[in-house]
Amino acid sequence: MKILEDMIKEKGQVINEDILKVDSFLNHQVDPVLMKNIGLEFAKHFKEKNITKVFTIESSGIAPALLTAQELKVPLVVLKKQTSNILDRNYYQTEVRSFTKNCSYMLTLSQKYLKESDNILIIDDFLANGEAASGVIKLIKSANASIAGVGIVIEKSFQPGRTKLDKLGYDIYSLARIKSLTNNRIEFLK
Repeated sequence: MKILEDMIKEKGQVINEDILKVDSFLNHQVDPVLMKNIGLEFAKHFKEKNITKVFTIESSGIAPALLTAQELKVPLVVLKKQTSNILDRNYYQTEVRSFTKNCSYMLTLSQKYLKESDNILIIDDFLANGEAASGVIKLIKSANASIAGVGIVIEKSFQPGRTKLDKLGYDIYSLARIKSLTNNRIEFLK
C-alpha cells in the first residue's frame, strides 16, 4: 500500500534492526486519513469472506480495526490485555508474549462477544513473531468460531511471524512488508 509505505519512509524511525517506531501516525498519534485508507484496503481484500466481526487487541490495533469494521459494516471487538474487575467469569483467556514490550500478558475476551457462528477477521498493527495473532486465533478456536483471515498493517518479514501464521493456513494480508531495518534503513519486501 503506497500511502502507508510513504508514511513509514517519511515518519517511521528505525530504533534498531528489530524495532520500527511509527508512533507519529499509527500507535500513539493516529493519522485518520491513513486509517480510512487502511480500512478501505482491508475491507476490499476481505469483502467476499462473509465476516461477522473484526477482532483486535488493545490498543494499537483499534484505529485500523475500527475503520475496517466500519467499511465491512460489522462490530469491532477489542480483546483486553488485562482482566477487568467488571468482566464476568465467562471469558476466554490465553497467555501472549509481546515482542515490543518483552513481557507476557493474559489476552482476555468475554464469551458473549464470540459465538460459534462467527467468522472473524483479525486486524493488528504489527506482525513480528506472530504471538499476538496466534493468541487471538487460539481464543477464536476455543469457541469453535471461524477465522476469515488476518490483516496486518506492518509486517516485519525478517521475523518468523508470517511463517508461523502461514503454516496455520489462514489468509494473511499485510499492507506493508518490511524486508530489513539494517543500517538504519527501511527496506520493503516487494
